[in-house]
Amino acid sequence: MREQAGWQSCWWRAGLWSGAALVLVVAACSPGREGRVAQAAAGERPLAPIDWKQVDAGLGKAGSLQPDGAYKVGLPRSDLHVTTAGVAVKPALALGSWVAFKQVSDTEAMVMGDLVLLESEVAAVLGKLQEGGIAQTALHNHLLHETPRVLYMHVAGRGTPARLAAALHAALALSATPFGAPAPAAAAPPAGSFGIDTAQVAQILGYHGKVNGGVYQVGVPRGEQVTADGVEVPPSMGLATAINFQPTGAGKAAITGDFVLLGSEVNPVIRALRDNGIVVTALHSHMLADSPHFFFMHYWADDDALKLAHGLRAALDKMNVKQAG
Repeated sequence: MREQAGWQSCWWRAGLWSGAALVLVVAACSPGREGRVAQAAAGERPLAPIDWKQVDAGLGKAGSLQPDGAYKVGLPRSDLHVTTAGVAVKPALALGSWVAFKQVSDTEAMVMGDLVLLESEVAAVLGKLQEGGIAQTALHNHLLHETPRVLYMHVAGRGTPARLAAALHAALALSATPFGAPAPAAAAPPAGSFGIDTAQVAQILGYHGKVNGGVYQVGVPRGEQVTADGVEVPPSMGLATAINFQPTGAGKAAITGDFVLLGSEVNPVIRALRDNGIVVTALHSHMLADSPHFFFMHYWADDDALKLAHGLRAALDKMNVKQAG
């Protein structure tokens, strides 16, 4: 009887351990908050739509939904008159503040942005962002020898869109950033009148762009998926290599923007740019928790537009970019 009772006890204990193990397995397989968000984003359960007009109201400026799903608001520093290397910099060339939102749950979004600020505006804006729960992920130059000096503050946050927008507005109100409606967009210039041959530039680069604010802008997305804090980040939230051409006369253009690079790509791209007369003006990160981790390389040149397009193409060939198509 004792022997039989021992076997029964053994089997009871085995059953108990099996049950506990099953509980652990189920718990491990149950998605947490981030997992549920990822499942919803993957299509298992559509997220409840967010009314982006909350962002417009809180920020005081209307944005637009991008093809990749981000809601982006442009805040160009049209109030600034910046020159560098003798070129009067148009806002669309290098003074385009922006913030972009991506929905991550039924009620929350993540926000990322790049704020163009004068040196005298940095401290007040940074302090107000901190009070509002908006983090700084970088603060640095993009240009060299510009007058007046301009700094770029990269920001990130998560919460309800209305709260994030209100916090951003409160901070930017401490700068001279314009919030009014932009001037009506000018019609695209007739072919051959823009100052550079944009069709030829596009053919050389392998990517087409558009004229915006007197600048020909091209975005080249990365070939891999990028996440920040476990959330996929679309290209329009600052992860597409930016190439901007501002005509300066006689077929020439000033170019600037930034290359989005893995660490292994940084020096091959530097060499390609230098070989083609393009100056590297800054190298740094824009995010803190991106995976894979990227470096952003800013550049400048003012020369024949087609020559510069060939140089930029040589740099793109050193990177893992998404093929146009």
